Amino acid sequence: MQSIPAASYAERHPDPAWRGRVTYTIVALLVLWPMLVASEFKPAILFEGDSLAATLRFLADFLPPAHSPEFLWLLLRETWQTVAIATAGLTLALLGAIPATLLITERLSISRLGTGRMAPASRAVRQAVRWLLVLLRSVPELVWALLFVRIIGLGPTAGVLAIALTYCGMLGKVYAEILESSERHASDTLLANGGSRMAALLYGALPESASELVSYTVYRWECAIRGSVVMGFVGAGGLGQRMDESMKMLAGGEVSAMLLVFVLLVACADLVSKQLRSRLG
Repeated sequence: MQSIPAASYAERHPDPAWRGRVTYTIVALLVLWPMLVASEFKPAILFEGDSLAATLRFLADFLPPAHSPEFLWLLLRETWQTVAIATAGLTLALLGAIPATLLITERLSISRLGTGRMAPASRAVRQAVRWLLVLLRSVPELVWALLFVRIIGLGPTAGVLAIALTYCGMLGKVYAEILESSERHASDTLLANGGSRMAALLYGALPESASELVSYTVYRWECAIRGSVVMGFVGAGGLGQRMDESMKMLAGGEVSAMLLVFVLLVACADLVSKQLRSRLG
């Protein structure tokens, strides 16, 4: 039987880049394997007899979801507080992120006009603001919540401040990247003709990036809702704090009802994002 030369097989292979893909896959597996070992990732434990029995008992307690009038009223009140925490925190984050975006976005720099280089003072200010945003987003909102609970005590205020700090760093960074990647002719023209940085943002950069900015902001609001739930487990109020109490009391029906509310909240946020994008698109 005549063998097929390797070069001829490579030419006849439906994917010309198959060698590179296989090589990258092997390298990725070699890199990830030590990480999986270090993390002690053992999915087979989930399918052991004791684990399956515990899972079935846990899920059986979820049905039916709690639906008494008293609990539903409590659930509505805690849901409203959770949404309020996320919205207030995101609003405070925007108050810091928008000015930071104006400062660190290089395409809105007036000093670089003509020479193409920013003034040393402007560059130093931008770098300082960038490092501040790095600091804010490097600390997870859960850690900020723990710190604020220690400082000001239990309650939603700690959750609002935690979201505000972390999301200010996230929003400022991503907003600047979105604006930098958009078409810059309009904003450059406004700046070159004496327009202010705010005018260049509102009438030059923003119309090109409005849909993407709104989509990311609504996504962050959705993340803030989830984050406010998690922070409730450390005493920052909202549904998370109530869920922690229900889990400690082994009230599976109450926990399942709260999980359904989480799904509805995320679905509503996704619907709002879709509607806003369609209006701006």
